[in-house]
Amino acid sequence: MKILLTGKNGQVGFALQRSLAALGEVVALGHAECDLADQAAIGGWIRKVKPDIIVNAAGYTDVDKAEAEIAKAMAVNARAPGVIGEEAARLGACVVHYSTDYVFDGTKTAPYAENDATNPLSVYGLSKRDGELALQASGARHLIFRTSWVVGAHGDNFARTILRLAAERDRLEVVADQIGAPTPAALLAESTAQLLRQMQREGSDGFAFGLYHLVPSGETTWHEYACFVLDAAARAGKTLKLKPRDVKAITTAEYPTAAKRPANSRLDTTLYRRTFGLELPSWQSGVQKILREILQNP
Repeated sequence: MKILLTGKNGQVGFALQRSLAALGEVVALGHAECDLADQAAIGGWIRKVKPDIIVNAAGYTDVDKAEAEIAKAMAVNARAPGVIGEEAARLGACVVHYSTDYVFDGTKTAPYAENDATNPLSVYGLSKRDGELALQASGARHLIFRTSWVVGAHGDNFARTILRLAAERDRLEVVADQIGAPTPAALLAESTAQLLRQMQREGSDGFAFGLYHLVPSGETTWHEYACFVLDAAARAGKTLKLKPRDVKAITTAEYPTAAKRPANSRLDTTLYRRTFGLELPSWQSGVQKILREILQNP
């Protein structure tokens, strides 16, 4: 099996390089090799590599900056998945793509299911929703995983930011009225590899391609998440100026940002678990593993 991986230097892409290596030859591209805003470059790489699987872990992920850089966000997140899908369909290749909870407006009082209506609040959310639609319309066999609050030991993320601020400050304010599940990049990578291994073993005919929600079990707020990170770091012997009691819970309205965030980012994973017979670990267990790695290799 030959796999073309985009976004190799991102949180998910970095984890995927490890997980996919056992499945076959992996050709991993970063932004320097292939800018997804360049549609000709995307097509050229796919035709050159002739992969069996394309795993698209690249994306424009600066949620607030996207409000100003609309054209760039749409090119990378909305149009590129369609180009990838069209090239894959010509080759008979399959595509794995990652999307986001930001395709929803967060007004639902229960976790979102795959068939719930999308209504993005931000340019980023709109671009990711349009990318889903473009890939689905391309004719390629595909797996789309919507996820939330991605965190990894590699790259910038909320956990690393909290640890950095905790070493510098003795007080911090964190939003407490947005609910979701921190999703380890390793969980996305390992789940992807597991399903591709299953497809490799059983064949793609009859495989359950489609759109799935993939997040750990459980839920939390950004405020509770921050306190969890600080408590775990303290238990690991990390000396920080900031303690969990010093983190003040605030509302979204008290922390204005350029892009609006959904208040409810909970994703229902029932379809994923029933279809593939896989259970998902708690978000706490995944974050603890990541924190151990970050603290050992700051």
